[in-house]
Amino acid sequence: MKRYLNWLFYNQPILYKGFLFFLVSGAILYMFPKGGKFQYEYQKGLPWKHASLYAPFDFSILKTEEELANELRAIEEEVNHYYRLDTVQTKFGLALYDTNFDTFFKAVSPEEKEGIRLQGKQFLTNLYRQGVLPIGWDSSSEMVVLVEGNVERPRVLSSFFQMDSIAKELPLKLPKELVDYQKNFYDLFFETLTPNIVQDTLTGNQLFTALKESISPTKGIITKGSLIVAENELVVGERYQQLQSLVAEYQSSSWTGRKEFMNAVGYALLIGLALFMIMRFLFIYRQSLFENNKELTFIFFNVFLMVILTISILSFDPNLIYGVPLCILPLMIKAFFDTRLGLFIHVLTVLLLGFVVPNSFEFVFLQVLAGIVTIQSSTKLYQRANLFISVGQIVFIYLLVYVCFTFIHEGSIETIALTTLGLFLLNGLLTLFVQPLIYLFEKLFAMTSDISLLELSDTNTPLLKALSDQAPGTFHHSLQVANLAEAAASQIGANTLLIRVGALYHDIGKMKNPTYFSENQKSDSSPHYDLNPQQSAAIILNHVLEGIAIAKKYKLPERIIDFIRTHHGTSLVYYFYRQEQELHPEQVIDASLFKYPGPKPFSKETAILMMADAVEAASKSLRDPNVSRIEAFVEQIVQKQLDEGQFNTSDITLAEIEQVKKVLIRKLSNIYHLRIEYPE
Repeated sequence: MKRYLNWLFYNQPILYKGFLFFLVSGAILYMFPKGGKFQYEYQKGLPWKHASLYAPFDFSILKTEEELANELRAIEEEVNHYYRLDTVQTKFGLALYDTNFDTFFKAVSPEEKEGIRLQGKQFLTNLYRQGVLPIGWDSSSEMVVLVEGNVERPRVLSSFFQMDSIAKELPLKLPKELVDYQKNFYDLFFETLTPNIVQDTLTGNQLFTALKESISPTKGIITKGSLIVAENELVVGERYQQLQSLVAEYQSSSWTGRKEFMNAVGYALLIGLALFMIMRFLFIYRQSLFENNKELTFIFFNVFLMVILTISILSFDPNLIYGVPLCILPLMIKAFFDTRLGLFIHVLTVLLLGFVVPNSFEFVFLQVLAGIVTIQSSTKLYQRANLFISVGQIVFIYLLVYVCFTFIHEGSIETIALTTLGLFLLNGLLTLFVQPLIYLFEKLFAMTSDISLLELSDTNTPLLKALSDQAPGTFHHSLQVANLAEAAASQIGANTLLIRVGALYHDIGKMKNPTYFSENQKSDSSPHYDLNPQQSAAIILNHVLEGIAIAKKYKLPERIIDFIRTHHGTSLVYYFYRQEQELHPEQVIDASLFKYPGPKPFSKETAILMMADAVEAASKSLRDPNVSRIEAFVEQIVQKQLDEGQFNTSDITLAEIEQVKKVLIRKLSNIYHLRIEYPE
């Protein structure tokens, strides 16, 4: 199977795209809930925008969460009134009485002591039978239920003996023959009397379970044909609850046979249409992305991941839906590709989820706004402060929009759910995990993000250190080109970090034969003097292929290798070509022997690097440079590249090329410490 997929991936790109499309569409369709979807969209607190709605069938009205919670609280209060006599405490209290009796009746003669003890014990036994309440007893009800065996007896609270009233009750309840020993019995009972009325949790729990299961989720019936809500009527109170009940009944009704099949077909077409729009966007605006199966798989995988995560949370607990960090998706796409693509994919994914989430309009509106804020925030995710700022902005938008919707629905700030606010904060914390996810996807899909580019831009990497040691002139040239290209890229909104890294590594192939390149020659003597033009040209041309080989050896990303491949395009090594013509004027020289293998630049960044590289290298030959000469010099080089069609396959415009030329002129003028002459 793996072998077949590899063959499909590398050798049949169109078939693979079709396979990927149907695989992801089918997986998302499988995750979608089965059954019908209510055809009307409505919001609590807003007018009903459709025609008057009548009940299409009989259905029950669901109780609100508040009503169910009130019934549950009433049951809890009821079962909390179940108590029983604790025989263990009774035996313990009587045993303690016998143990401590002699201590409090030392002055009584032995002949009288036993009779007094028995009478006092009988009195204590009667108190325990009556029931002894603990000190500080507090009950919200005057009646309790006393459980004795399998018998439940309602008892008035005042019929029990309360320990904290012993001083007042003892003289009244003590037998006459024991009145003379009232003080002794008070001291004895104060030390030994223990409460034996305890809450009957076993009976209470059993009763609570039974009563809880008996709670009905409904509170009435709407008959077929009854008016549910009129046109332009506010969806509030009982109307809102009836609508919610109708939606629940509609979605829970069993769909079989043809209806279920048509339902699946409808979802399949909509899911397929959304994924097709992604592929169409890539085909029109990101051709290189569309042709790259690995990057296309990465995009579809991220879309599927967000869909499956949201639906899984939704099936577990719909109340947790706002804790799903959907903004990770645009952040991820932005980190690997660009902001426009990130927003487009995020919006389509949110629209897909709108089919399955409750309050779909609110959800889509909230997530689209959060996605826009995500895209508009700083693109430099490798800077930790920028990521925290982006997440802070996302959470702020979540909170603000949620509060606004609460005002619309409830008309009060008191109804704001703190748990929902907590979910938004959790959402923000989870979004911070985008950085480790980027690292994971880099390894999984062998792709390059700005974080990896930042690491590669360090001139202390082993490869750049080797370049500076073996070809110091080339290294210095690469730094200058990087500065020029970065400034030009910033001017037209291209990826500055990508082009800087590409410029640093674009000439690493010169490490193979550094002395054959003028910037590394320490004297006027050149090794090319000993070679014919074709041999010299071959060495110069070969630095591109050598650079690609070195880059692959050091496992540089493909995005960086693209700069090595394209920085000369298919241009001609003109100096040696002219030499060959002068040596053999009578022959037709094969120009292909003096041309770089290409390909031509295919992005704004690679096109800018070609211009910056040619301008910087040729600027070394300028004698007595001034602003006018630099302007003419830059114009001549770039125009030659245009005439050769080097930028035909890149997405850079003529207006952007003009901006790049102005930046190159300005930067070269600064390098040569020239002051631009302003007209008088």
